[in-house]
Amino acid sequence: MGPLSGIRVIDLTSVVMGPFATQILGDFGADVVKVEAPEGDLIRKIGPGRHPGMGALFMNSNRSKRSITLDLKKEAGRRAFLRLCQTADVMVCNVRAKAMSRLGLDYESIRAANPRIVYAGLYGFDQNGPYADRPAYDDLIQGAATLPYIYQRATGHEPRFVPSAIADRVVALYAVGVIASALVERARTGKGQAVSIPMFETMVAVMMSDHMGGLSFEPPLDQGGYTRQLSPFRRPYETSDGYICTAIFADQHWERLLVAIDRTDLPKTNPRFADFQSRYANIDGVNAWLSDMFRTRSTAEWLDLLQRADIPVMPMHDFVSILQDPQLLATGFFEMVDHPSEGRMRQISVPASFSRTPPQPFRPAPRQGEHGEDILLEAGFSQQEIDDLLARHALITVDRTDGSVTG
Repeated sequence: MGPLSGIRVIDLTSVVMGPFATQILGDFGADVVKVEAPEGDLIRKIGPGRHPGMGALFMNSNRSKRSITLDLKKEAGRRAFLRLCQTADVMVCNVRAKAMSRLGLDYESIRAANPRIVYAGLYGFDQNGPYADRPAYDDLIQGAATLPYIYQRATGHEPRFVPSAIADRVVALYAVGVIASALVERARTGKGQAVSIPMFETMVAVMMSDHMGGLSFEPPLDQGGYTRQLSPFRRPYETSDGYICTAIFADQHWERLLVAIDRTDLPKTNPRFADFQSRYANIDGVNAWLSDMFRTRSTAEWLDLLQRADIPVMPMHDFVSILQDPQLLATGFFEMVDHPSEGRMRQISVPASFSRTPPQPFRPAPRQGEHGEDILLEAGFSQQEIDDLLARHALITVDRTDGSVTG
């Protein structure tokens, strides 16, 4: 029974940003009802999987949910969706606002069905700007929010996207906070409201918080950028047989390092190492010196030396080695579970903990539409109404035993 137990969320999202946000709400105890179009969520088809429609990317973004398939372009499907919203606390969508209006599912329409609902729109752009109606994908937002430029400026190489859907994931995390805040406000006032979480503006806020620099002032003091983060030597350090990650930044870390490697003379003989300000002003040269030094010993030797000197250090994992990280093994972070249709699989745990109401993934990622009839019955639909939706192809269900589709 997680902290959001008793909260019902209607999840009209697809791909990564929206589903990741609603998965977190589900992990935290909310009853999340994933509403899919007849063609299903696109990411069902992405990544390896044992059965069609149950790809790895979908499985890792849609647990702790139930699934219903409704054709919202049919009036019967739209009316059924509105009835579901009558019993909900939150409706989350990442459909463009004009498309929601065309479907008759804009905030005013859903508020008429349920004035207490929190209507959370995850959009590409703030709806008050000229980009409001543009499509938005992770790559587009990364580029517009300066990530490829930062890579180019730091490395001197051609611009590159971060090889992860980082904008989708970051905005999803921010959306969870926005939705939870709206629920807290509703608990005080009894009133619902519409909240909007734009990808572009959220990611610009994240990136420019570090890199506004002298552009924070008018007139500007420089062209922006956090010098330490933009250093071409800010990267994992190569050792004689691999890589390590360390942050030798504060004065006490430098003092311990120089004692450990028997170079306490360095600040006296080289002014660049005299103090924090000197090192920061000469960050590229200092990091280059560290790069040369770390190549002289093995990864294991450096990990042991730096840990004994109480200097921050971590190994550089790959996708396989991280599964055997001692910290993650001890905390059970990668948990083995049995999925009803997909078999044995590795599941990522919830990284947060609560002393009284611990969050826990409590439902496996669903097959498309497998909970449709149960969800409608809970919402007060009669069996005759459900049969009528199936006959009109406004509802599509899947048999839990053999996977056959109805509707």
